[in-house]
Amino acid sequence: MLALVVSALAIPHGAGAQTRARMPRIGVLSYAAAPSGTSQDPRFVGFTQGLRELGYAEKANILIEQRFADSRPERLAAQAADLVQLNVDVLVAFAPAAREAARKATSTIPIVTVSGSDPVREGWAQSLARPGGNVTGLTVVYPELVPKCLEVLKEAFPAVVRVAMLIDPAEIVDAKEVVQETEAGAQRLGLQLQVIEVRGPSDFDAAFRLARERNAQALFAVAFVAHRARLAALALHDKLLSISEFPLMTQAGFLMCYGADLSDLGRRCVAQVDKILKGARPGDLPIERPTKFQLSINLKTAKALGITVPRAILLRADEVVE
Repeated sequence: MLALVVSALAIPHGAGAQTRARMPRIGVLSYAAAPSGTSQDPRFVGFTQGLRELGYAEKANILIEQRFADSRPERLAAQAADLVQLNVDVLVAFAPAAREAARKATSTIPIVTVSGSDPVREGWAQSLARPGGNVTGLTVVYPELVPKCLEVLKEAFPAVVRVAMLIDPAEIVDAKEVVQETEAGAQRLGLQLQVIEVRGPSDFDAAFRLARERNAQALFAVAFVAHRARLAALALHDKLLSISEFPLMTQAGFLMCYGADLSDLGRRCVAQVDKILKGARPGDLPIERPTKFQLSINLKTAKALGITVPRAILLRADEVVE
């Protein structure tokens, strides 16, 4: 009898009990810097909010492995491989470079991305409605959004004609399409677009010298979130009206920004993570688009530039930095 009791105790409780004991593990791969008191990636802020809203609490019912590249793309491959080695249940990728690193690292672990690109054109989704493969998420289609920033600039400051567009092809996967669509939009608005390509922050000084030589009146910085403070300072020094498609750039000193609410995108991606943890396949989950957009204006920068932002534009603004 004793032997039978001992044998019964030695038998595992079964797969169900093991599943209950194991907490799901989410991997987060971000191109941005790790959150700090002075710098918060709005996508990550929204992500943590979304987890709370759906009842997730780290170390209580979920584990989170975080890797931040600090805007150094060469780090991403190793960080993605590290998360794959940890056998995370879902890999969340913030920014196109992080998404691509995750895709190269695994074709089996579900990936939920919050990034800017055209998934079908780039070939990592069969369609937005049914992407197939192991990647889904939320995406901002840059070729559609970026020209709208110029529309807001021209509406606010009709006298502006020459706009220097700063872009790093390493940060924007579909940079060629972005430039083409923006040039077409600029032509419709009567703007002269001066495209200046850079290969990282070491090219910034030369880029601004070129903008000065071309008598640019405004600077349109596509992406460059990690370098927003420096670019804002350089633009202000050269008396350039600075604009971007990332609303958080105004907090660093950019004059005006119009774009998707990144915090909302980060929050919404958690719903997809939740579905995957409950058994859904990423290839069956539609890739979603932004539903909230923000217009942000920095009046302190406007004052330093000696310009007045029209009241009609201010009334439409979602955020005014004073």
